[in-house]
Amino acid sequence: MAPAGSKGFGRSPFPGGVDRGLTLESISALFPVFEQASAGAISVDAESRLTWINDSYCRLLGIEDPEAVIGRPVAEVIPATRMPEVVRSGRPLLLDIMEYRGQQLVVMRLPVFNDGGSEVQGAVAFVLYDDLQPLTPLVSKYRRLQSDLAAAKRALAKRGARYEMADFVGASAVVLEVKRRARLAAARNTPVLLLGETGTGKEVLAQAIHAGSPRAGRPFVAVNVAAIPDNLLEAEFFGVAPGAYTGADKRLRQGKFQLADGGTLFLDEVGDMPGHLQAKLLRALQEGEVEPLGSNEVNPVNVRVIAATSRNLEEMVAEGSFRADLYYRLNVLSIRVPTLRERLVDLGILCDTILEKLAAESGEPRAEITAEAIGVLRQHDWPGNIRELRNTLEQTLALNEECSVIDVPQLLTALPAPARRGRRPGVPNAPVRPLQEAVRDAERSAIHNALTASGGNKAQAARLLGIPRSVLYEKLAKLAETSENTDT
Repeated sequence: MAPAGSKGFGRSPFPGGVDRGLTLESISALFPVFEQASAGAISVDAESRLTWINDSYCRLLGIEDPEAVIGRPVAEVIPATRMPEVVRSGRPLLLDIMEYRGQQLVVMRLPVFNDGGSEVQGAVAFVLYDDLQPLTPLVSKYRRLQSDLAAAKRALAKRGARYEMADFVGASAVVLEVKRRARLAAARNTPVLLLGETGTGKEVLAQAIHAGSPRAGRPFVAVNVAAIPDNLLEAEFFGVAPGAYTGADKRLRQGKFQLADGGTLFLDEVGDMPGHLQAKLLRALQEGEVEPLGSNEVNPVNVRVIAATSRNLEEMVAEGSFRADLYYRLNVLSIRVPTLRERLVDLGILCDTILEKLAAESGEPRAEITAEAIGVLRQHDWPGNIRELRNTLEQTLALNEECSVIDVPQLLTALPAPARRGRRPGVPNAPVRPLQEAVRDAERSAIHNALTASGGNKAQAARLLGIPRSVLYEKLAKLAETSENTDT
C-alpha cells in the first residue's frame, strides 16, 4: 500500500507485482523513508505513463488535480524527465540534475522489473533535493577540481608545441629548402641554430621541428633571452634552491632546463645572452646537468636545444662578444629562415592563411583578398616580415568594418607609406595578374623545385611539399591538362 497522503497509489502501479529486484513490497517499505527525505516521488508503467504521484511532487510541479495527470505520458507532465530512458534501458540514474521552470532538481530514478527480472514494467523516481544549497560544498569542490584540471591542461598545452611543419607556410624554393633541413633536424637530436630577421617565423619552425621529433610528446619550453633582465637570467635558466637568498621561496624553483627535461628548450635571441651566462650554458649543454642558484647539488637534465637569433653570431665571435665554443656547440645544424622580401611568391598563400586565422580568432566571416591588392603588397620591403604582414591585414580589417573583400582601396588605409606610393625603391612596378593564374604558376614552380631537389622521386617530392603523394599526382595531372589546353 502507498504511504498516507499519496495520490493515485490506491492500486499497484505495476500490475502483477515483482518478485526480483525492486519489488512492490520493498517500494512500500521504502516510501515512508523517501517521502520524508525527498521533495517528491512518482512512478510510471512500461509505456512511461504516469501511474502515481505524491503530494510533495504535485506542489513542486504546481499540479492542483493529480487525477488529471494519472495515465498521461510522463514527458507531457514533466518535459525534462528522463524516465522514458530508464524504462527503455532498464538502467538506473542514481543522481541527475533536472531543470524545471528555472529550478534545478536532484533526482534519483530506478527501473522496476517483472517477476522473472527479464522485462521492465516501469520505474520510480524521487526528487532528493529541490534546492541545490545543501549541495553547495560538494558542487564547489567539483567546480574547483574542474578549474584545477582546466588550469593543468592549459599549462600542459603551453608546454607543448602548437605548430607543425605545415604551419610554416610557403611553396617557394627557399621555403622548401628550409622545410627539408627542418625535417633533417627533427630526425636528429643535435642542437639547431635558426638564423633570420625578426618576424620571419623562427619560433614556428622551432616548434615544428620539436613536433616532428621523437621528443614531440615531451615539453617544448621557449625563453626569450632578450626579454629577461641579466640579473635574473641564471635563475630563469637553472632554477633557485630553497632559501638561496632573502625572500626566496622555501621550495625549489625549477628553471627552464628542468621544465624542458626530456623535451626541447628554445632559446630565442640567444645572441643577446650576457657573457657570464654563456659559459654556464655551454657547461649545461656539454655535461647535461645544471646547478640551481644557491645550491651545491648538480641535477642531470636531458634537453635538446634549438637556438635562434637575428644577429650575426660570426661577427660577434670575431668581436669577442659571443663565445666561439658556445657558437660551435649551438651551430651543429643551422637553418637560415628567409625574409619575406626573398619569398614574395608566397604572399598569396600567406595572406590566405593569415586571413583564415584572423577569422577563426574573431569569429567573423573570412575575408578574401584580390590579386590587385596582393600586387600592391609586393611593392613593399616588409622589414617586419610575416609579423608585419599580419599586422597590416589585421589593421585593414579593423579600419574597414564588415570588409569581406580586401581590395586596393581598403588595403591602402593600413599599408605602410612606401607601398602606398606604389613601388619599392629601386624596384619597378610588377604587372598584376589574376590570382588564379599567379597561384597556378607558383604551384607549378614549387612542384618543379621539389621534383628537382628529390631527383624526380615523387614520394620524396610530396614530403618536401608537405602534401600526400596522391595530392601531388592530382596536381601534376591538372598542371599537365592546363598545359595541353594552353598549347591547343
